[in-house]
Amino acid sequence: MAKTRPGKRDIDSYTIKGTNKIVRAGDCVLMRPSDTSKPPYVARVEKIEQDGRNNVKVRVRWYYRPEESIGGRRQFHGAKELFLSDHYDIQSAHTIEGKCVVHSFKNYTKLENVGAEDYYCRFEYKAATGAFTPDRVAVYCKCEMPYNPDDLMVQCEGCKDWYHPACVGMTIEEAKKLDHFVCSECSSDDDLKKPQVTFPVSPASDGKVEPKRRKRGP
Repeated sequence: MAKTRPGKRDIDSYTIKGTNKIVRAGDCVLMRPSDTSKPPYVARVEKIEQDGRNNVKVRVRWYYRPEESIGGRRQFHGAKELFLSDHYDIQSAHTIEGKCVVHSFKNYTKLENVGAEDYYCRFEYKAATGAFTPDRVAVYCKCEMPYNPDDLMVQCEGCKDWYHPACVGMTIEEAKKLDHFVCSECSSDDDLKKPQVTFPVSPASDGKVEPKRRKRGP
């Protein structure tokens, strides 16, 4: 006679093995990859389940790093930037190795100190198509690139646009010493307003790709 499968039940929390850190639904966690030379995967816990044998599994929604996306890492992507994907998965809770915080882009830029556990997200990402939401973002500087919070920028007192020091012929050290800055356009006689330019962030291709299966560590 076949044995009845032990029933599953939702639980409120899980304590990370070897620590006193408690994980609950809604928390962001670091998950151990099978290749230990790679950084940990980042996920948001949606649900925690336990079966009759006390095995705990978590339903997660993955964050992708820029280099894991179809378009790859681009100049404006910050070192701590993540994309909230539509890729869900169920993983063993014992592969969770720590907790982290994924801030909104606005809140991240206000942090006085960025810790190892701090990340930020400004885009949602469709793993099958490589499409981003929002699809376009404002750009800055002469180079017309979206804002990267890792890069120092100086603000023009005239047009209020932001510029990379290198794009206006300055070193980082010179920019840090500035008390005032006016861009070349504002210092000229040309008072024409610059149009607002946006930058497409999704790949141009419409081809669909299956999300890669993520291998967890033991």
